[in-house]
Amino acid sequence: MRPASLLLALAVPTIAVGAASDVPVREPPTLASVLAAAGPDDWHTPDPADLVYFDLEGERRVIVELAPAFAPRHAENVRRLTRQLYWDDLPILRVQENYVVQWGDPDADDPGKARPLGEAASPLDPEFVRPAAGLAFTRLPDGDVYAPQVGWVQGFPAARSSATGEAWLAHCPGMVGVGRGNDPGSGNGSQLYVVIGHGPRHLDRNITLVGRVLSGIEHLSSLPRGSGPLGFHEDPGHWVRIESARLAADLPEEAREPLQVLRTDTATFGQLVESRRNRHEPWFHEPTGVVELCNVPLPVRRLPADGDTGAPPSR
Repeated sequence: MRPASLLLALAVPTIAVGAASDVPVREPPTLASVLAAAGPDDWHTPDPADLVYFDLEGERRVIVELAPAFAPRHAENVRRLTRQLYWDDLPILRVQENYVVQWGDPDADDPGKARPLGEAASPLDPEFVRPAAGLAFTRLPDGDVYAPQVGWVQGFPAARSSATGEAWLAHCPGMVGVGRGNDPGSGNGSQLYVVIGHGPRHLDRNITLVGRVLSGIEHLSSLPRGSGPLGFHEDPGHWVRIESARLAADLPEEAREPLQVLRTDTATFGQLVESRRNRHEPWFHEPTGVVELCNVPLPVRRLPADGDTGAPPSR
């Protein structure tokens, strides 16, 4: 999954060494040690109204968190489409190696066959950028090729420019975008894609990003690649279908996935970023000292039924 937070004060465990046992030595942070030391306040539970459960055939679930702070109109359109059962039985149309997985209505361009959009808006003006003012932005100190500043907003990888006063989401792996044609306003959220390859940051500010995958990215990245241009499946027999898509808010509480996401506005996340800038695991010979935005993971954990903290994934 994707990362979050800025370098704040480093409060890492201390150990005593040798005869000078009274002299504390700072132990360099690793992802595992940072997560092991994270407290309950370092995690947050996503709003169920922003979570869409896409259940693929073969009992494979992909959970998408919407980003209404950046794309409120598209997020609302996705909610409306979900509540209208728009995606039920629609296929994954495209799996392009090191790029994206895309799903939607294969007959969307045929007015006589296209699935009705119901109450969803169409067309919809793009939401490529938004005002940076008012956003709690956690800045990555290492710079970026595609933007003056990068970091995280509410856990989402983001960029901003003081010259324009704008902020926007970044195309890191796991981010969910709105498919469109040449017209910037031709996408409305009925065709969605997920980045499964190296972050295609050249798409930033050219496509509306509407969310990110919190869980189940492996079910998308492991799909057979399409043989047609841009990775589209030429044979409908190769499609994988979406059995259902539901908002978590519309399900009974006991049926919701108990996921929590590491906050990106805490000292703990600052330590996590530092652990990725300087790798101190035994395997690493060169710590590097820098990290790219898309190379900082955003830990997600699943709470067990009794509410005790669960072990988050590590990488």
